[in-house]
Amino acid sequence: MVRLIAATLAALTLASAVQAQEAAKIPTPADTYQELFHQVQTRRLFADGKTFVDAVPRRAPARILADYRAHARFSDAELKRFVRANFIVPEAGAAPKPSAARSPIKAHIAALWPHLTKPPVKPVAGGSALAMKKPFVVPGGRFREIYYWDSYFTMLGLKADGRDDLVDNMIDDFGGLIDAYGHIPNGARSYYLSRSQPPFFYAMVGLSPAHRNPDAYKARVALMRREHAFWMAGEKDLKPGQVHRRVVALADGAILNRYWDDRATPRDESYREDLETALKSSRPAADVFRDLRAGAESGWDFSSRWMADGQSLSTIQTTLIVPVDLNSLMYGLETAIVQGCMILADWPCVEDFDKRAKARKAAIDTWLWAPEKGAYLDYQWKTGQRLDHLSAATFYPLFVGAADERKAHVVAQKAWDELLAPGGLRTTVVRTGQQWDTPNGWAPLQWVAVSGLRRYGEDALAAEIAKRWLATVEREYQASGKMLEKYDVEEAKAGGGGEYPTQDGFGWTNGVTRALMEPAK
Repeated sequence: MVRLIAATLAALTLASAVQAQEAAKIPTPADTYQELFHQVQTRRLFADGKTFVDAVPRRAPARILADYRAHARFSDAELKRFVRANFIVPEAGAAPKPSAARSPIKAHIAALWPHLTKPPVKPVAGGSALAMKKPFVVPGGRFREIYYWDSYFTMLGLKADGRDDLVDNMIDDFGGLIDAYGHIPNGARSYYLSRSQPPFFYAMVGLSPAHRNPDAYKARVALMRREHAFWMAGEKDLKPGQVHRRVVALADGAILNRYWDDRATPRDESYREDLETALKSSRPAADVFRDLRAGAESGWDFSSRWMADGQSLSTIQTTLIVPVDLNSLMYGLETAIVQGCMILADWPCVEDFDKRAKARKAAIDTWLWAPEKGAYLDYQWKTGQRLDHLSAATFYPLFVGAADERKAHVVAQKAWDELLAPGGLRTTVVRTGQQWDTPNGWAPLQWVAVSGLRRYGEDALAAEIAKRWLATVEREYQASGKMLEKYDVEEAKAGGGGEYPTQDGFGWTNGVTRALMEPAK
């Protein structure tokens, strides 16, 4: 039986790895439009690098490229005319204009769901959009497609507003992506296929009770196992100190995960910015590009967490880091598979994933807990150093139940002392100008912290974070009528920093705000 389990798991992992690697080879706009793409992006024809990669060709891509090559030289104005003649260029999505009289924020959020809900998508040859079979909710603004980890937090609000239909649709859409590509990409675009994002699919499945549709639940547990296989591809033959894609073997043989991307080129949607970052680095450009992409897979794009000097993006080293949040979520995934397989009476699966979850919890305690700092911290596997970058990621072991009672209370005290700001929870305690550093606070991190603290009976801090965050969101809503992607929690106002302007919409802010308005359970 043990051999059968091992053989089945190995086959699943290999199939997932092959499927994901093939997905990473699917042409992106950079592959399809080549020098035309390079010129549009480097000459900054559009203020936002995401505009052109989301454009839809009006005719065959090969003919567009041939006509471009036949033209001796384009001025910027001529090139823009050429692009608009040959592509349907998207405009930034805007939320409904706020009225002078503000409706209650709960009603405002309910009114935003239809605006952010998009119909099924049928791909167009030469375009970047991936197929979506059911309606789904997008973040808003420049983010016109479904995103992976964003969606869990959006779904919290949908559930609070009784939109179980959309919750199930989105779970099914993500399941369709796993079926098609072996993993859930960063977002539903071809240029995101080479990476994933923090694995919250198991938590989404948890929002839809198993008893409501037993057949769907069985299929979803199978999808969770396939996602696990994607993240663990290459684990079998690793020796201590070795790495492969998203797995790292530590000195004691424990296997943990890192963020990674199967391409080592500039991101299509941030092409010019990535080229500029690589020029500032003394490292090989491909290594910089890979680390930038891995930073995007983390969802924290970008943060001092990933920087070797703690300040400069050109020193980014994401692939050298074993992150607290990712490994906590992998523990959450493994324990969710245990629970799912118990419901399905699949006892070999229960045994296998229970063993995996226990091993991961022990590894998190060994490698990511810093008793002298009173926090869970990231680990640099190549130098063997635990990184002294305190961040809100320290709450993830509490969120998934991987912390023991003592550690949870120590983390809570650390948060009272250093992470709690006037307007909510700080992301980090350093200023770099990057959007995933102080003074910014983000809705998903507020929810992870509040949920984790409640789990361990730290209700006072959980309530304080929720109260301060809701006050920040309300204050900005009253001032501008907007629900923003991020907020400055030091001054309780709109956030800033990063590669693009602060976006309005906004899916996960709506979701977390709405969920925090519900009585604590």
